[in-house]
Amino acid sequence: MHLLRRLTRAALPALLFTHSLIHSLTASAQAPKTYSSSEILLGLKKLNVLGSALYIAAHPDDENTRLIAYLANGRLLETGYLSCTRGDGGQNLIGPELREQLGVIRTQELLAARRIDGGRQFFTRANDFGFSKTPDETFTIWDREQVLADMVWVIRQRRPDVLITRFPPDARAGHGHHTASAMLALDAFDAAGDPKRFPEQLKYVEVWQPKRLFWNTGSFFVKPGESMDGYLKVDAGQYNALLGQSYGEIAARSRSQHRSQGFGAAATRGEAIEYLQQMKGDKAKADPFEGVDLSWNRVKGAAVQKLIDDVIKKYDPANPSASVAGLLKVRETLMRMALRDAPANENLASYTDEDFWAREKAGEVQQLIGACLGLHLEAIAASPSVAAGPSATRVSVEALNRSKETVKFTAIRNWKETSYEQNPWGAGPGEGDTTINKVLVQNAPLVIKTTLPMGRPLTATSQPYWLVEPATTGMYGVSAQLQRGEPENSAARSLRFVIEVQGKSLSFDVPVQFKRTDPVYGELYRPLTVVPPVAVNIGGRAYAFADQQAKTVPVTLKAGRADARGTVALQVPAGWKVEPASIAFDIKNKDEERTVSFQLSPNGAALGAGELRAVATVDGQAYTRGIQRIDYPHIPVQTLFPEAVAPLVKLDLKRRADEIGYLMGAGDEVPDALRQLGYRVSLLGPDDLSADKLKRFDAVVLGVRAYNTVDRLRYQQKELLEYVEKGGNLVVQYTVSRGTVLPDIGPYPLKLSNERVTVENAPVRFLRPQHPVLNVPNKITSQDFQGWQQEQGLYYPSSWDAKYQSIISSNDPGETPKDGAILVADYGKGHYIYTGLSFFRELPAGVPGAYRLFTNLIELGKQKVN
Repeated sequence: MHLLRRLTRAALPALLFTHSLIHSLTASAQAPKTYSSSEILLGLKKLNVLGSALYIAAHPDDENTRLIAYLANGRLLETGYLSCTRGDGGQNLIGPELREQLGVIRTQELLAARRIDGGRQFFTRANDFGFSKTPDETFTIWDREQVLADMVWVIRQRRPDVLITRFPPDARAGHGHHTASAMLALDAFDAAGDPKRFPEQLKYVEVWQPKRLFWNTGSFFVKPGESMDGYLKVDAGQYNALLGQSYGEIAARSRSQHRSQGFGAAATRGEAIEYLQQMKGDKAKADPFEGVDLSWNRVKGAAVQKLIDDVIKKYDPANPSASVAGLLKVRETLMRMALRDAPANENLASYTDEDFWAREKAGEVQQLIGACLGLHLEAIAASPSVAAGPSATRVSVEALNRSKETVKFTAIRNWKETSYEQNPWGAGPGEGDTTINKVLVQNAPLVIKTTLPMGRPLTATSQPYWLVEPATTGMYGVSAQLQRGEPENSAARSLRFVIEVQGKSLSFDVPVQFKRTDPVYGELYRPLTVVPPVAVNIGGRAYAFADQQAKTVPVTLKAGRADARGTVALQVPAGWKVEPASIAFDIKNKDEERTVSFQLSPNGAALGAGELRAVATVDGQAYTRGIQRIDYPHIPVQTLFPEAVAPLVKLDLKRRADEIGYLMGAGDEVPDALRQLGYRVSLLGPDDLSADKLKRFDAVVLGVRAYNTVDRLRYQQKELLEYVEKGGNLVVQYTVSRGTVLPDIGPYPLKLSNERVTVENAPVRFLRPQHPVLNVPNKITSQDFQGWQQEQGLYYPSSWDAKYQSIISSNDPGETPKDGAILVADYGKGHYIYTGLSFFRELPAGVPGAYRLFTNLIELGKQKVN
């Protein structure tokens, strides 16, 4: 971060050449970066480009990866993507994670994309609360001023010359969040340069006025036949010989990181025109950076440019280390430039463009020196986790010089993470500094074993920073100004490697990570995670009771340290009975798990929903968080610490059926919810989809997006329909209209669409009040549609054959009725049901009416009552 108001002249030399490496201290857990000779040459060329762009949109996957790749690798500009949200409100194509868990996945997918296309990633505190149809609705849920403040904060930090929005500031954007992101960008363009707006930020940064703002439009936003001659045109399809790829090829790999959204993309080659419509700023006639000096003349740095030109001219791709001497001269010149106007008092009077670029390019030079030396630096912990509180971990430090240059490894410094408000650099000198003073022999690894003290507070875990403080539906709570905008946490611990080259001392900050070798994927890195002394996980997503019979609630305790002793108990609302009241535990070994069981019964509890909470007490300290690991091959392992709570529901519910077959689609937690009601649920595979095998089930349920993700359905649809024809009951949950595995998913024609009802408690009208779906075995009333979460339904059909019966209708305010939430068709002796209602959200959330209505869908046509 460029927070010069916090730094004295004396502090600058020590920090000047480490600031850009602070971004390597994140928890992304990547193998140390290596560079090819061509990548080094590209980096050298980038040293001579002083300009930046910030792309702005609403969600992960909204960004134009081709334009970002072109700007970052073709124009060699610092290029960032500011996503207003982390995509928490979307759907998940690869697993059951939703809401905050999905936001963590999509955050990492964005970071994976940026590692490919060369951009940097930023966020605001806005929470993706789900689909929004208008910006007015969005701004009733987002705190508009807070989101604007975060956008201004990033602009003032990164000083972009040009802002580019993905969407227009009107209804053409197609989503309230999209429109809102463009409206906020227009506001931020003016506010960032106004010292009266968000003056509290000026403690850390200066105001900044971008040169101009563009909307990155395209044929999908304009009317058919509309001329685009008045827009600026940029060919982002060019080929980069140093990278061996076109920007369209890079963009495809980048966009394909959004796997949770099913956004695998094909590479494009050849001309690819991007259209830019100017929205604000000085009028540009031919180029978005027209009138912006992108050379060192921008900051009176002709001497720097001459030195860099000389390095480029003499660069030997077969011996990059020959460039180290020249790069050290560039480094010294940048140091003098940065210190030239710095006052000796505590606060710097101003933060100029010269200051910014001297420090920015110093960081790039530092990375290039390491690349030219072929340095490999890593710090590997013996365990993937360490307990909060007084603790230590064994660490293996490795340093390797793969060049002919003489490199001396002088010291390892233990740098602790500290409060963001105490230290903007996120680190300070700590215990355990080690003097090395050894020459790194070419291609001979130097390995040092050491013990690293941690000393984190008992409650300071590695929870993603935006999930630590209380949040609202529309905003995450992040009180520390210097954390806002950051994509992820800093590393739990880092070490500073100090080396000496040609008499010059350089420091590299290296995150402490864990590494293992997987028999399939090979060498894998993951973040060192700070865990509580004991984590508490409740088995099961929700507990639903349709009778007085007790249920077993398993609670799994995982020790974050050795000798974790204490008690665990369940907290429940009045009227519920738990036995026993508490259970003692004594776990000897770190990472060992112990599962205990409680018996829970309604005991006369009132109908409705409540909450079940597990609490462990160790040494007088209460611990109420569990531990959840998110592990997918395309992103680093993520560890969350969710509150150990589960919805608790007492239902007035009858059921008839016993055996349910469930075919998973994109992944959901509906089967567990059905088991809570007493159903015996069998998870089906594609090989189970034959009419003969299905006939034993009272109902077969297809999970969300099954027709988008289960390819075998294109061949076995006839088996499903044969099951229905012979008397079966088939319930199909929502399917996205784009990318179905076969054109017709029902026995009769129906046309899928993007229609939805986003207001979760929108009034529901019963179109066929006497239909069994609304009456048997449970009488459905308007009360059953209260308390729903995020949205009422999505991807409703827009038209359907007359043989389908529409059961209910609802709509968002000011819109036409949407009648496709539940469609029922008799087919032979059985029933086919399509529903776009968001049961995949409501059942795990413990919404009583959702349980009752889904039971009726399953029970359609059944006679026996259990």
